[in-house]
Amino acid sequence: MTHYDVRDKVVVITGAGQGIGLAAAKILDARGARVAVLDIDGAKATEAAAGLRDAIGLKVNVRDRAATAAAIADVTSHFRRIDVVVANAGIAPEPATLRSMRGEEFDRVIGVNLTGAFNTVHPALDQVIANHGHVTVIASVAAFAPGAGGSPYMISKAAVEQMGRALRMELAPFGASAGVVYFGVVDTDMTHHTMDDDSIGRDLGAMLPWPLNRRISSEDAGRVIADAIGQRAGRAMAPAGWNVYSLLRGVLNAAMDPLLTRDRRVHDIIRRIEQRRATEN
Repeated sequence: MTHYDVRDKVVVITGAGQGIGLAAAKILDARGARVAVLDIDGAKATEAAAGLRDAIGLKVNVRDRAATAAAIADVTSHFRRIDVVVANAGIAPEPATLRSMRGEEFDRVIGVNLTGAFNTVHPALDQVIANHGHVTVIASVAAFAPGAGGSPYMISKAAVEQMGRALRMELAPFGASAGVVYFGVVDTDMTHHTMDDDSIGRDLGAMLPWPLNRRISSEDAGRVIADAIGQRAGRAMAPAGWNVYSLLRGVLNAAMDPLLTRDRRVHDIIRRIEQRRATEN
Protein backbone atom coordinates (compact mmCIF):
# COMPACT_ATOMS: atom_id res chain seq x y z
CA MET A 1 0.00 0.00 0.00
CA THR A 2 1.37 3.42 -0.98
CA HIS A 3 2.36 5.66 1.91
CA TYR A 4 1.59 9.35 1.55
CA ASP A 5 3.43 11.58 4.00
CA VAL A 6 1.34 14.66 4.86
CA ARG A 7 4.22 16.56 6.43
CA ASP A 8 4.33 20.06 4.93
CA LYS A 9 1.43 19.19 2.61
CA VAL A 10 -1.44 21.65 2.34
CA VAL A 11 -4.78 20.09 3.21
CA VAL A 12 -8.13 21.80 2.57
CA ILE A 13 -11.02 20.56 4.71
CA THR A 14 -14.58 21.82 4.45
CA GLY A 15 -16.97 21.71 7.37
CA ALA A 16 -13.89 21.83 9.59
CA GLY A 17 -15.12 24.29 12.20
CA GLN A 18 -16.43 21.46 14.35
CA GLY A 19 -17.13 17.74 14.47
CA ILE A 20 -15.45 15.31 12.11
CA GLY A 21 -13.77 18.02 10.02
CA LEU A 22 -12.19 19.68 13.04
CA ALA A 23 -11.02 16.34 14.41
CA ALA A 24 -9.39 15.50 11.07
CA ALA A 25 -7.78 18.94 10.94
CA LYS A 26 -6.23 18.48 14.39
CA ILE A 27 -4.87 15.02 13.58
CA LEU A 28 -3.43 16.10 10.23
CA ASP A 29 -1.92 19.18 11.89
CA ALA A 30 -0.26 16.93 14.46
CA ARG A 31 1.17 14.87 11.60
CA GLY A 32 2.78 17.95 10.12
CA ALA A 33 0.27 19.11 7.52
CA ARG A 34 -0.63 22.72 6.90
CA VAL A 35 -4.40 23.02 7.05
CA ALA A 36 -6.99 25.29 5.50
CA VAL A 37 -10.10 25.18 7.68
CA LEU A 38 -13.21 26.06 5.65
CA ASP A 39 -16.60 26.36 7.29
CA ILE A 40 -19.89 28.20 6.81
CA ASP A 41 -19.35 29.58 10.32
CA GLY A 42 -16.44 31.98 9.88
CA ALA A 43 -15.89 32.43 13.62
CA LYS A 44 -15.55 28.69 14.14
CA ALA A 45 -13.19 28.41 11.16
CA THR A 46 -10.98 31.17 12.54
CA GLU A 47 -11.00 29.72 16.04
CA ALA A 48 -10.18 26.24 14.79
CA ALA A 49 -7.30 27.51 12.67
CA ALA A 50 -5.92 29.51 15.59
CA GLY A 51 -5.53 26.28 17.55
CA LEU A 52 -3.40 24.64 14.87
CA ARG A 53 0.29 24.91 14.12
CA ASP A 54 0.14 26.33 10.58
CA ALA A 55 -3.38 26.98 9.38
CA ILE A 56 -5.85 29.50 8.02
CA GLY A 57 -9.59 29.68 8.59
CA LEU A 58 -11.99 30.84 5.91
CA LYS A 59 -15.74 31.33 5.86
CA VAL A 60 -17.40 29.72 2.87
CA ASN A 61 -20.80 28.32 1.92
CA VAL A 62 -19.98 25.37 -0.32
CA ARG A 63 -23.32 25.78 -2.09
CA ASP A 64 -21.93 29.01 -3.56
CA ARG A 65 -19.72 27.88 -6.45
CA ALA A 66 -18.03 31.22 -7.05
CA ALA A 67 -17.36 31.82 -3.35
CA THR A 68 -15.92 28.33 -2.91
CA ALA A 69 -13.66 28.75 -5.93
CA ALA A 70 -12.51 32.08 -4.48
CA ALA A 71 -11.74 30.38 -1.15
CA ILE A 72 -9.68 27.70 -2.91
CA ALA A 73 -7.83 30.48 -4.73
CA ASP A 74 -7.17 32.20 -1.39
CA VAL A 75 -5.74 28.99 0.03
CA THR A 76 -3.48 28.58 -2.99
CA SER A 77 -2.32 32.18 -2.69
CA HIS A 78 -1.62 31.82 1.04
CA PHE A 79 0.21 28.48 0.99
CA ARG A 80 1.39 28.58 -2.66
CA ARG A 81 -0.04 25.10 -3.23
CA ILE A 82 -2.79 22.62 -2.43
CA ASP A 83 -2.01 18.94 -2.04
CA VAL A 84 -5.06 17.35 -0.44
CA VAL A 85 -8.77 18.18 -0.45
CA VAL A 86 -11.27 16.71 2.00
CA ALA A 87 -14.87 17.40 0.95
CA ASN A 88 -16.42 16.91 4.36
CA ALA A 89 -19.17 19.54 4.66
CA GLY A 90 -22.55 17.89 5.05
CA ILE A 91 -26.01 18.30 6.51
CA ALA A 92 -28.97 16.04 7.24
CA PRO A 93 -32.61 16.99 6.65
CA GLU A 94 -35.41 16.98 9.13
CA PRO A 95 -37.44 13.74 8.88
CA ALA A 96 -39.69 13.95 5.84
CA THR A 97 -40.98 11.76 3.05
CA LEU A 98 -40.43 12.77 -0.55
CA ARG A 99 -44.13 13.59 -0.72
CA SER A 100 -44.14 15.82 2.35
CA MET A 101 -40.86 17.69 2.02
CA ARG A 102 -40.53 21.08 0.39
CA GLY A 103 -38.42 21.37 -2.74
CA GLU A 104 -36.04 23.82 -1.11
CA GLU A 105 -35.33 21.28 1.66
CA PHE A 106 -34.29 18.72 -0.92
CA ASP A 107 -32.21 21.30 -2.79
CA ARG A 108 -30.40 22.40 0.36
CA VAL A 109 -29.21 18.89 1.25
CA ILE A 110 -28.15 18.09 -2.31
CA GLY A 111 -26.58 21.54 -2.58
CA VAL A 112 -24.33 21.06 0.45
CA ASN A 113 -23.61 17.34 0.36
CA LEU A 114 -23.24 16.73 -3.37
CA THR A 115 -22.91 19.98 -5.32
CA GLY A 116 -20.88 21.40 -2.44
CA ALA A 117 -18.42 18.52 -2.76
CA PHE A 118 -18.04 19.24 -6.47
CA ASN A 119 -17.67 22.96 -5.81
CA THR A 120 -14.87 22.19 -3.33
CA VAL A 121 -12.95 19.63 -5.34
CA HIS A 122 -13.25 21.03 -8.85
CA PRO A 123 -11.26 24.27 -8.49
CA ALA A 124 -8.48 22.44 -6.59
CA LEU A 125 -7.91 19.60 -9.04
CA ASP A 126 -5.17 21.29 -11.08
CA GLN A 127 -3.19 21.83 -7.89
CA VAL A 128 -3.84 18.27 -6.67
CA ILE A 129 -2.61 16.88 -9.99
CA ALA A 130 0.42 19.17 -10.16
CA ASN A 131 1.44 18.05 -6.67
CA HIS A 132 0.49 14.36 -7.08
CA GLY A 133 -1.89 14.77 -4.18
CA HIS A 134 -5.10 13.18 -2.96
CA VAL A 135 -8.83 13.90 -2.76
CA THR A 136 -11.08 12.45 -0.08
CA VAL A 137 -14.85 12.73 -0.32
CA ILE A 138 -16.97 11.88 2.70
CA ALA A 139 -19.87 9.60 1.89
CA SER A 140 -21.84 7.52 4.35
CA VAL A 141 -23.15 4.02 4.82
CA ALA A 142 -26.43 5.78 4.02
CA ALA A 143 -25.24 5.49 0.41
CA PHE A 144 -26.22 1.83 0.37
CA ALA A 145 -28.60 1.46 3.33
CA PRO A 146 -32.36 1.98 3.04
CA GLY A 147 -33.34 5.51 3.96
CA ALA A 148 -37.04 6.19 4.07
CA GLY A 149 -37.80 9.44 5.84
CA GLY A 150 -34.46 11.04 5.05
CA SER A 151 -33.92 10.25 1.40
CA PRO A 152 -32.13 13.47 0.30
CA TYR A 153 -29.23 12.52 2.57
CA MET A 154 -29.06 8.98 1.20
CA ILE A 155 -29.39 10.20 -2.38
CA SER A 156 -26.61 12.75 -1.91
CA LYS A 157 -24.23 10.30 -0.27
CA ALA A 158 -24.80 7.65 -2.94
CA ALA A 159 -23.88 10.27 -5.53
CA VAL A 160 -20.81 11.37 -3.55
CA GLU A 161 -19.67 7.74 -3.52
CA GLN A 162 -19.78 7.72 -7.32
CA MET A 163 -17.96 11.06 -7.44
CA GLY A 164 -15.11 9.61 -5.40
CA ARG A 165 -14.90 6.50 -7.55
CA ALA A 166 -14.85 8.59 -10.73
CA LEU A 167 -12.12 10.83 -9.33
CA ARG A 168 -9.99 7.83 -8.44
CA MET A 169 -10.05 6.67 -12.07
CA GLU A 170 -9.60 10.15 -13.52
CA LEU A 171 -6.68 11.20 -11.32
CA ALA A 172 -4.70 7.98 -11.62
CA PRO A 173 -3.10 8.75 -15.03
CA PHE A 174 -1.61 11.91 -13.53
CA GLY A 175 -0.08 10.37 -10.41
CA ALA A 176 -2.77 11.71 -8.06
CA SER A 177 -5.37 9.72 -6.16
CA ALA A 178 -8.81 9.88 -4.60
CA GLY A 179 -10.89 7.89 -2.18
CA VAL A 180 -14.24 7.61 -0.46
CA VAL A 181 -14.67 7.48 3.30
CA TYR A 182 -17.91 6.02 4.63
CA PHE A 183 -19.17 6.53 8.15
CA GLY A 184 -21.98 4.90 10.07
CA VAL A 185 -23.22 6.65 13.19
CA VAL A 186 -20.75 9.27 14.42
CA ASP A 187 -21.36 10.98 17.74
CA THR A 188 -21.74 14.56 16.48
CA ASP A 189 -24.15 17.42 17.01
CA MET A 190 -25.89 16.42 13.76
CA THR A 191 -26.47 12.92 15.12
CA HIS A 192 -27.81 14.25 18.40
CA HIS A 193 -30.21 16.57 16.57
CA THR A 194 -31.50 14.08 13.99
CA MET A 195 -31.51 10.89 16.07
CA ASP A 196 -31.23 11.46 19.80
CA ASP A 197 -33.36 14.59 20.21
CA ASP A 198 -36.14 13.49 17.86
CA SER A 199 -38.59 10.73 18.73
CA ILE A 200 -38.84 9.56 15.13
CA GLY A 201 -35.07 9.64 14.76
CA ARG A 202 -34.72 7.54 17.91
CA ASP A 203 -37.12 4.95 16.54
CA LEU A 204 -35.29 4.82 13.22
CA GLY A 205 -31.99 4.40 15.04
CA ALA A 206 -33.45 1.64 17.19
CA MET A 207 -34.06 -0.41 14.05
CA LEU A 208 -30.34 -0.72 13.40
CA PRO A 209 -29.05 -4.07 14.71
CA TRP A 210 -25.70 -4.55 16.42
CA PRO A 211 -22.96 -3.92 15.31
CA LEU A 212 -24.44 -1.46 12.79
CA ASN A 213 -25.77 0.72 15.60
CA ARG A 214 -22.33 1.15 17.19
CA ARG A 215 -21.19 4.76 17.37
CA ILE A 216 -17.74 6.18 16.89
CA SER A 217 -16.45 9.52 18.12
CA SER A 218 -15.55 12.49 15.95
CA GLU A 219 -11.93 11.82 16.88
CA ASP A 220 -12.21 8.24 15.64
CA ALA A 221 -13.72 9.49 12.38
CA GLY A 222 -11.03 12.14 11.98
CA ARG A 223 -8.36 9.48 12.41
CA VAL A 224 -9.99 7.34 9.73
CA ILE A 225 -9.82 10.28 7.32
CA ALA A 226 -6.20 11.04 8.16
CA ASP A 227 -5.17 7.38 7.84
CA ALA A 228 -7.03 7.04 4.53
CA ILE A 229 -5.10 10.02 3.16
CA GLY A 230 -1.82 8.57 4.44
CA GLN A 231 -2.57 5.31 2.65
CA ARG A 232 -4.05 6.89 -0.50
CA ALA A 233 -6.94 4.54 0.27
CA GLY A 234 -9.62 4.14 -2.37
CA ARG A 235 -12.13 3.44 0.38
CA ALA A 236 -12.29 3.41 4.15
CA MET A 237 -15.20 2.65 6.44
CA ALA A 238 -16.07 2.95 10.11
CA PRO A 239 -17.41 1.37 12.21
CA ALA A 240 -15.89 -1.77 10.73
CA GLY A 241 -19.15 -3.75 11.00
CA TRP A 242 -20.49 -1.93 7.96
CA ASN A 243 -17.81 -3.47 5.74
CA VAL A 244 -19.72 -6.74 5.59
CA TYR A 245 -22.95 -4.96 4.68
CA SER A 246 -21.10 -3.01 1.99
CA LEU A 247 -19.59 -6.11 0.43
CA LEU A 248 -22.95 -7.91 0.41
CA ARG A 249 -25.16 -4.92 -0.31
CA GLY A 250 -26.46 -6.27 -3.62
CA VAL A 251 -27.81 -9.37 -1.92
CA LEU A 252 -28.83 -7.75 1.36
CA ASN A 253 -30.66 -4.81 -0.23
CA ALA A 254 -32.55 -7.09 -2.58
CA ALA A 255 -33.67 -9.12 0.42
CA MET A 256 -34.28 -6.25 2.84
CA ASP A 257 -36.27 -3.86 0.67
CA PRO A 258 -39.29 -6.20 0.32
CA LEU A 259 -39.15 -6.95 4.05
CA LEU A 260 -39.04 -3.29 5.00
CA THR A 261 -41.94 -2.41 2.72
CA ARG A 262 -44.04 -4.86 4.77
CA ASP A 263 -42.61 -3.92 8.18
CA ARG A 264 -45.33 -2.37 10.38
CA ARG A 265 -42.71 -0.41 12.31
CA VAL A 266 -41.64 1.30 9.10
CA HIS A 267 -45.28 1.95 8.18
CA ASP A 268 -45.84 3.55 11.58
CA ILE A 269 -42.77 5.80 11.26
CA ILE A 270 -43.76 6.94 7.76
CA ARG A 271 -47.28 7.80 8.93
CA ARG A 272 -45.92 9.70 11.93
CA ILE A 273 -43.56 11.68 9.71
CA GLU A 274 -46.35 12.66 7.35
CA GLN A 275 -48.69 13.56 10.22
CA ARG A 276 -46.03 15.77 11.77
CA ARG A 277 -45.28 17.44 8.46
CA ALA A 278 -48.97 18.08 7.85
CA THR A 279 -49.19 19.77 11.25
CA GLU A 280 -46.06 21.87 10.62
CA ASN A 281 -47.19 22.98 7.19
